[in-house]
Amino acid sequence: MIETSKGSLAAFDSYETKWAAVLARDAAADDVFVYAVRTTGIYCRPTCASRRPRRENVEFHADAATAERAGYRPCQRCLPQEASLAQRHAESVARACRLIEVADGQPSLDELAQAAGLSRFHFHRVFKSVTGLTPKAYAAACRADRVRQALTQRETVTEAFYDAGFNSSGRFYAGSNRMLGMTPGHYRSGGKGMEIHFALGECSLGTILVAASEKGICAISLGNDPEQLLQEFQERFANASLSPGGEDFDAWVASVVAFIEAPGIGLSLPLDIRGTAFQQRVWQALIEIPLGTTISYAQLAERIGSPKAVRAVARACATNTIALAIPCHRVVRSDGALSGYRWGVERKRALLEREVSEGIDLAKDNQTEEK
Repeated sequence: MIETSKGSLAAFDSYETKWAAVLARDAAADDVFVYAVRTTGIYCRPTCASRRPRRENVEFHADAATAERAGYRPCQRCLPQEASLAQRHAESVARACRLIEVADGQPSLDELAQAAGLSRFHFHRVFKSVTGLTPKAYAAACRADRVRQALTQRETVTEAFYDAGFNSSGRFYAGSNRMLGMTPGHYRSGGKGMEIHFALGECSLGTILVAASEKGICAISLGNDPEQLLQEFQERFANASLSPGGEDFDAWVASVVAFIEAPGIGLSLPLDIRGTAFQQRVWQALIEIPLGTTISYAQLAERIGSPKAVRAVARACATNTIALAIPCHRVVRSDGALSGYRWGVERKRALLEREVSEGIDLAKDNQTEEK
């Protein structure tokens, strides 16, 4: 469940990008390469606080061992031959996570900080930056996983909640809907008894499937093959009662299709959003991105207060199953390029082009009205 901020080799695949990372002291580059200075014979990590060398005197190496084989010695300031601060933090948080995962109850913040080798305050801040969750939220997610497992293995709900670490039925039932998205009884039966309505439609982007529980829209999918969309939907809600929606439901489908064709009209639907605490933070931030604008995964991570959890943010976008209403298509790479999209990059491009066009048209209309 842990995501770190370690950079990727692809992001620093040229001399120019590596040099830019050195100038910016980019922490994402620390675990990707080191730079060596010919005039001093010393190599450093990209974030080293020392004065920047002249560009023509710099060469790059994949790691400390490679630099030392080339005859360079490590900087005594940034200690590039040792694990980076990001790595040490990730290892510390991993130890704390393992402690949370195997504990019968919820370890105190002091116990977790001691296991991580950090102060109480520093540990809390580092844990959230690495995982995207507070220690308390991570513990709650682990407990929810134990509840789900116990409910499928134990004969009674009572046995399940004791196995999951709850010491009273009141506390368990008070949080069961939040953890499971349904009652414990429904979860034990695999969702049997729950009713989900759905409908298929056609739009300029292909086939669309819209589904809703009693709480609101729980799925909007796009594709080329109606049968494949329907099969994936049935597999996802294998034990629920699935039935075609009626005339009222068709109005919801029509509003989604209308939004695809003319995004300027907006889309306001009741949503049944189920996911981890971190996923829901990301999805709520997505809903707040204005029409016709895009942000990067890094900017989205900043917005939710977890600037180092970029990879976790990208994964949360990828697991969004409610297209359009939760507009993950408005998130792009830092260089502005389109990245992957659950329903196809070409659909992402088409949606963004239409939204930008609608945004421009709306701005012109507003200017006309003001005149």
